[in-house]
Amino acid sequence: MTTADDAFGPGLFPASGTRPAPAEQLALIGEPSPVRIPADEWAAWLSDESVRVRYWAKVYRVSSESRCWFWFAGVSGTGHASFRAASLPGRTRRGTVPGHLYGYQLAHGVIPRLGWGNDNPTVCHTCDNHSCQQPAHLRLGTPAENRAEWLARRRDPHGPLADLRGPAGRARAIGAAIRAGRANGESDAEITRRIATAAAAGRPLSLW
Repeated sequence: MTTADDAFGPGLFPASGTRPAPAEQLALIGEPSPVRIPADEWAAWLSDESVRVRYWAKVYRVSSESRCWFWFAGVSGTGHASFRAASLPGRTRRGTVPGHLYGYQLAHGVIPRLGWGNDNPTVCHTCDNHSCQQPAHLRLGTPAENRAEWLARRRDPHGPLADLRGPAGRARAIGAAIRAGRANGESDAEITRRIATAAAAGRPLSLW
């Protein structure tokens, strides 16, 4: 008998091994504008090697789990990775999703629909870098939890949330630094220095 893992690869569905019902699932692009994508459509994108290759081609990965894996392609107005998983008919940019939402599900499986109230699922960045794709820096939470974490950490002058450019400006500056380093054929150490310089440029303390 063919199982979900046999058909789509391990980790694409919940641990029970059952295929999710074709119900719509919440996917956040910024906040609070949701786009409803069927779970089976997510599963198809996650199991499609060509989609996975396109996703990883836009992520700057390093060996350390403690460091962010920054997205160096286009970002949304909230600084989140903007990934066109598929070109679908219908409204403009249908099939474009937050990159971290794709990456989280690639690592942990399709997120089940948890409801439409205050407990809607959302993927939170524990590192506070909106363009980060490192699975170890992503966790499943609620919009209320995400907001509470933002309020608690936004005044840390050394943290990403204090960046004077805002999350989108910060993400674009880091992405540009990575693209420049790659275009010049620089080593990972040199690109890491570029990232650190770009990240530090928007901190309040950098002005003094």
